[in-house]
Amino acid sequence: MSTMSVRLRTLPQTQATIGHAGAHTVVVDRPAGKAGGQGLGFNGGELLALAIGGCLCNDLHYVAHGMGIALSSVAVDVDLTFDGSPGLATAAIVKVQATATDPHADTGELIRRAVETSTVSNSLQRGFPIRTGVSIETGSKDDTNPAETHFLN
Repeated sequence: MSTMSVRLRTLPQTQATIGHAGAHTVVVDRPAGKAGGQGLGFNGGELLALAIGGCLCNDLHYVAHGMGIALSSVAVDVDLTFDGSPGLATAAIVKVQATATDPHADTGELIRRAVETSTVSNSLQRGFPIRTGVSIETGSKDDTNPAETHFLN
């Protein structure tokens, strides 16, 4: 088992946040004019759709490498449907195209294997628990009084 961690912090002088994963960053915000949003980055739904599609793009390359297929291009489109209030993702339609440099390569099998092993879409389909903790500051921010975390669920 492995654990991947990211962190999100307020982007100074905005109401947006910046997400960090190692050396990579992404800005998260609401559309301009909505709840203080300035349209500086992706909203949560867009990030969810990008996670589904981006993971599949990577998996296409992983599987192609394992099958000895060189890809000249990959295209993935994701349509995410939301319903209710608050809006919940209820369905995703993913369209995939992979073009190999060799016209005889079995790109159909490549796509099938990539979909079968795609971490994000398979995790979402199967579901997994999400625990949300709230950190309560206990005093100074040094190591002698660390924040306590209380879980809401």
